[in-house]
Amino acid sequence: MIRIDLEYFAQLRDEAGRPGERRETGAATAAALYQELAAAYGFSLPAGRMRVAINAAFQPWDHPLKDGDTVVFIPPVTGG
Repeated sequence: MIRIDLEYFAQLRDEAGRPGERRETGAATAAALYQELAAAYGFSLPAGRMRVAINAAFQPWDHPLKDGDTVVFIPPVTGG
C-alpha cells in the first residue's frame, strides 16, 4: 500500500463530493487508481477523455505510482 494525495477538479470534484483527499491504495498505475476511484465515487468520465498529472507533470496512464505522489485527474474543459 502507498499513500498518495489527490486533487479533484470540475465534474470529478462534484462526483467525489470533495476537492481532494489523502488516500492509501494498492493501485500500481494512474489507470488502476482511476478505476478504483471510479468504483468508489461513481465517476462518469472515462479515463480516455482526461489527462493525468503526477507531481505537477503530465504522465501516461500506465505511469507507476510511488508513495507520496500527488495525482490530479484533469477532465476536459467545457463552457465558454
